[in-house]
Amino acid sequence: MTSIEQIATLATFGAVWAVLSVGHNLADHVIGQTDQQAEGKAAPSAAEVANGVSPRRGWGACLGHVAQYHLVMAMMLALVWAVLPLQMSWTGLAAGLALSAVTHAFFDRRWPVRWLLQHIGSKGFAELKAAGMNGMYLTDQALHQTALLASALLITLL
Repeated sequence: MTSIEQIATLATFGAVWAVLSVGHNLADHVIGQTDQQAEGKAAPSAAEVANGVSPRRGWGACLGHVAQYHLVMAMMLALVWAVLPLQMSWTGLAAGLALSAVTHAFFDRRWPVRWLLQHIGSKGFAELKAAGMNGMYLTDQALHQTALLASALLITLL
């Protein structure tokens, strides 16, 4: 038989996952980054590094986006927590948002996404930019959603 604690945990996980998913779309596509951050967060390209550009270029834009993104996420989680009796802890919130921030910054540098696609036999998908499709973007979003699933588990269980 299922206990009330198990039901509360499942409800909390469902609500947190929903908030993170909605928050991700809002923060990644609407109010969580400027055009300058979006353009600069993946810099520099491999060719630019080969020509002497510092591989650290672009981190400022990336970290600015990650900070704005997670401010949106934290505000949305706080709002939902204020109106719903969710079983969350500050430790879980900190762990979940930290995991999200680290993975988000890593994936948004783009080279890890390209490297992954090239090493799983999907080099063509990494280069796809036609008919409304963009392989790098779609993979980036899939990786963010996967990391958010792990974040939702941390937020719920810690």
